[in-house]
Amino acid sequence: MTLLLVWILNAVALLVVAYILPGIVVASFGSALIAALVLGLLNTLVKPLLIVLTLPITIVTLGLFLLVLNALVFWFAGSILKGFQVEGFWWAVIGAIVYSLVSGLLSGLLIK
Repeated sequence: MTLLLVWILNAVALLVVAYILPGIVVASFGSALIAALVLGLLNTLVKPLLIVLTLPITIVTLGLFLLVLNALVFWFAGSILKGFQVEGFWWAVIGAIVYSLVSGLLSGLLIK
């Protein structure tokens, strides 16, 4: 049950990001649900592999390269989904940061 609520809250977070940032477009709530699912799968399956492969540059940049990885995963999800679009890399960076903040705040409300 909690997993379903977190999924819905992540979709709402995507809608908030699309409302705030003009470079990110979400067509509908259904598209947001699919995008939240794809982002969750990418963050679970692909991102750990990317972190291991880019560990030297992450260490050299004192962890700041993880922001780039988050943006690339966010941008990739926007490029493979039809109802979720990210206009460019910098919109992906800002969108990933705002998405993480909003999603964390909404998930924090759920736990309490």
